[in-house]
Amino acid sequence: MSKQRRNQNRSAVNIEPGIYEIDSGTAEIKPDPFTPGAWVLLINGVESSQLIPDEPQRLGFEYMRWMAIALGFRYPQDARLRFLHLGGGGATMARWGADRYPNSRHTTVEYDAKLTELARDNFGLPRAPIVKMRVGEAGQVLAETRPDSWDVIIRDVFIGTTRGDHITPMHLTGLDAAETAARAVGANGAYVLNYGGPPNLAPARAEAAALAQAFEHVTLISDATMFKGRRRGNIVMVGTQTPLANPDLGGTDAFIAALRAEPLPTQAKYGTATTNFIAGTPPSLAPLLLQEPL
Repeated sequence: MSKQRRNQNRSAVNIEPGIYEIDSGTAEIKPDPFTPGAWVLLINGVESSQLIPDEPQRLGFEYMRWMAIALGFRYPQDARLRFLHLGGGGATMARWGADRYPNSRHTTVEYDAKLTELARDNFGLPRAPIVKMRVGEAGQVLAETRPDSWDVIIRDVFIGTTRGDHITPMHLTGLDAAETAARAVGANGAYVLNYGGPPNLAPARAEAAALAQAFEHVTLISDATMFKGRRRGNIVMVGTQTPLANPDLGGTDAFIAALRAEPLPTQAKYGTATTNFIAGTPPSLAPLLLQEPL
């Protein structure tokens, strides 16, 4: 797709720095002090999204780059993909996906209506039907998905007001959620999770165990320090029914090489390495549906 046509598919970036009231507290838009020309969205003081205007494929957050690498080695650029983004925030991954896969369609789900409006008004998101923004509870939306209704589901959902208690709601982390997502993405799809947590990796092992029961292949992506439980950070987890990396796009070796070339050298665990990481931990059995919304 030409640059001119891509620009026609985007809304104007209209960033207004400042602090905004949202349903869950406050959001702040401010210049990124480490990346010239970039902006950061903070939710209740916690970094949520980074935006680099006119460069949607340039991702500042490490875990988002890992997601992009994983999907880039699975699907060719001309693939007609249907993305469901659980967790809207600044819709950074929806902007990336719409640009990386010009034939794709995206639906973002964000519980905070005012945050959704803020992102839509400021961040130059592609117009519907390329990117649709839906206000809703992620677990409810996931529970309502039909089999084979999406190609990619990205879960990036956190609650809490500080970095220390910024966690994924339990009902999105268990076997029920993993099996529902597996049905929704079908045989060729991918369920991509952003796990974020403390050095204690027990919750991460339980999440990986849930994926391993729902998917034939589970790939874990992070750096060695995080895998050793020495810091708080992120692990990207990808559930697929076929090996993650497409041989026609370079295959596993090229995928691993791309991760190692990251500014923070990154590893991928799959097969036996994923089984060893799980280390016999049982999956969480938290039900997907809550009796009451969050």
